[in-house]
Amino acid sequence: MKQVLAFGDSNTWGLVPASAGERYPADVRWTGRLQKELESRGIRILEDGVCGRTTVYEDPVRPGLRGIDDIARYAGTENLDAVILMLGTNDCKAAFHAAPEEIGRGLEQCLDRFENLVPPERILVCSPLRLGEDVWRPDKDPAFDRQSVRVCEALREIYRGIAARRGNSFLAASDYAAASPADEEHMDPEGHARFAAAVREALRALL
Repeated sequence: MKQVLAFGDSNTWGLVPASAGERYPADVRWTGRLQKELESRGIRILEDGVCGRTTVYEDPVRPGLRGIDDIARYAGTENLDAVILMLGTNDCKAAFHAAPEEIGRGLEQCLDRFENLVPPERILVCSPLRLGEDVWRPDKDPAFDRQSVRVCEALREIYRGIAARRGNSFLAASDYAAASPADEEHMDPEGHARFAAAVREALRALL
């Protein structure tokens, strides 16, 4: 059976918008939908989504969420056939003051690690959802600010260029799903369904 790693943050984990840590069931979140649809083709989806995960930035309030550190657990894995990589939303938080280009360099450090495990053409780079214009408000997620919205929007073209230069596949999550109005940050069930369908089609070319 082929194994595909889905490596990301809370939108990969399946966080219910505006909830206190509630997770969508497997048949709702995009990773679970993929598993159900691809199982007959002998493909297994390995879910590795962590709420708050960044590419390389250490959160001063919630340490231990650097994606680049978590990739180490897959070192020596010989039966990984492809990787879906979707990070960057949390890198846009005000605490990091990161420009889009700097976040792109963080993504590339993660790609350097993953390309030791699978060929670059078997990595699907996904730029994150656009943050809503009011995501930074106190009743939503004040870890972001107005600039975070602009930075996140710019990641689409930054990531597209990185993927093209390195020979990775690319998909923009914002082409298929939007952040829920409830928190302006996370996908609702419809978004998970649409994103799952887009990733499924992208994987056809990878496997």
